[in-house]
Amino acid sequence: MSLSVLLCVLLSCGLTLGVPHETQTCVPDECNLLKELGALTEKQKTVEAKLKESEDKILELQKKASKKVVFSAAVGGSGAIGPFPTDTTVKYRTVRTNLGSAYNPSTGIFTAPVQGIYHFSFFYHAGGSHYAHLVLIQNDGKVAEAYDHKTNADTADNGGNAVFLHLEQGDNVFVRLGANTHIWGNDHISTFSGFLLYEV
Repeated sequence: MSLSVLLCVLLSCGLTLGVPHETQTCVPDECNLLKELGALTEKQKTVEAKLKESEDKILELQKKASKKVVFSAAVGGSGAIGPFPTDTTVKYRTVRTNLGSAYNPSTGIFTAPVQGIYHFSFFYHAGGSHYAHLVLIQNDGKVAEAYDHKTNADTADNGGNAVFLHLEQGDNVFVRLGANTHIWGNDHISTFSGFLLYEV
């Protein structure tokens, strides 16, 4: 008889242990703790995802802010540049600043390293015995110009212009001397400068 009681006890224990976890009841406090733990785990995942997104944005902004593009150069030499029979790209060979190496003094051409808003300025000094005519070119199009007529009464002319341009990466900007015109060159006059204001 004691054996049958023992079997009944073992059988009932086995049935209790064999019941799937989902159908077992839990103490209310434990159930609440498990629910809260699940909710906290989900919140943590959401916060971690937002943190990663914020870190990526900060890195992107730091990368954009670290891109510095500034150049300033003068024609150099000593004496008249031109007149030439055709339009000629001016080569500003005396480079004062070329942060980002976007300006090429061998060609006189600035090439935009990134898409953005840029500022350019150019100035010239010229004698009055010839016309003076400079044109700022973006790729193949005229953007701005400076001009002075020929006169025997005024022996020295100065002029210039400045613009803001929206450039795509790879766009070229340069100054062209008009045919049959001239400017005066040395290390301090007749300059071309530009800088990246911000990326877009």
